[in-house]
Amino acid sequence: MIPEASYDVLVVGAGPAGSTAAMYAAENGASVLLLDKKKEIGSPIQCAGFLPDALEVQALLHEARLPDTLKNYPESCVLQRTDTQRIITPNCNIKEFAVRGTVLDRRRYDQFLAEQAARAGAELMVKTHVTKIEGTNVETSGAFGKHTIKAKAIIGADGPNSFVAKSKGLALKPELKETSVALEYQVRNVDIDPSCLEMYFGKDFVPGGYAWIFPEGQDRANVGIGIRSGMAEKGISAKEYLHRFMLDHPLAGPKLKNCIIMNVIAGIIPVNGAPEKTATENTLIVGDAAGQVFATNGGGIPPAMIAGKVAGETAAEFAAGKCKLEEYDHRWRAQFGQALETSVQARQLMDGIMRSDTLMNAAFKLISSEQMKVMQCGKLPGPVKLGLQALNRGKK
Repeated sequence: MIPEASYDVLVVGAGPAGSTAAMYAAENGASVLLLDKKKEIGSPIQCAGFLPDALEVQALLHEARLPDTLKNYPESCVLQRTDTQRIITPNCNIKEFAVRGTVLDRRRYDQFLAEQAARAGAELMVKTHVTKIEGTNVETSGAFGKHTIKAKAIIGADGPNSFVAKSKGLALKPELKETSVALEYQVRNVDIDPSCLEMYFGKDFVPGGYAWIFPEGQDRANVGIGIRSGMAEKGISAKEYLHRFMLDHPLAGPKLKNCIIMNVIAGIIPVNGAPEKTATENTLIVGDAAGQVFATNGGGIPPAMIAGKVAGETAAEFAAGKCKLEEYDHRWRAQFGQALETSVQARQLMDGIMRSDTLMNAAFKLISSEQMKVMQCGKLPGPVKLGLQALNRGKK
């Protein structure tokens, strides 16, 4: 494929955020080029791929305008439907609440999203790296040769270490950047409840984060951990923590003892919210590149796609001379910015508590199942906030 010399909108990264942005920009009349550095969209996968039901998302994010592809997608993208989420505390008490959702085949889902963008009119180039950005000139190199492409608007959807964000001064300052390392296995031959997501806490297994078992079928699962390196024991790797969880956890170990590991997945999750600015006069960032991840659980697909819709619509409007690109910043924050900020506050409140299993057990005791559910999408009920603050004061 040989790209045109110029486009209204150039999108870097064909994950859920980038493909959604490209689709909505094209649907609104812009000429769009969508680039991805991978040779195959969606592969290798980099997250467990749980997607809450659209009604659940809308109920918690009242102002959000959900993209159609967050609500409607092919059954071929579905590995398992779930209806329950279970929280396992360090002392192995269990709390659960109803959450309808889907464990996705991320490779198929990402390809579906990119295909929808292309069907809407966006051009797609895979195995293409962005090597330089000067103003609105983008230099690329890859399977289709080297090119310099001009765009009216650039959308950076290129992940937590976004080249676009760094090139345009939109990245979080290093001292403000906080990430979680995720390591997970796709496993077979496990004894699990296929309708339930399980999340496990405890500093000896998952310091500063949680472990999970997400069902991918009757005896199949994604088993992983998300930990913060600054809270881990010195010299203990993420892989060692994951194996410790799979072998030694009193509840998870028996379920996983005969598992067969089929795939290794790794990724980085930003957990410190969005930078102060997510747009300039000609560039915006979206998804992980913009820190649009709920810090309470690492959930990034819904906010990435909600913001992707805003990004695509705003970029098309900008290309037509109807608004400034900086309007994007106000628009996405109006839909879920407060929830995102609150999720970071909740994560920060939990940081000190997570260094002690005793404090964690006390924290989970004071949080009801329904309160846990709303915290998943960045809500922090007043009584919970006060209780966590009291626990933090008490540990000093």
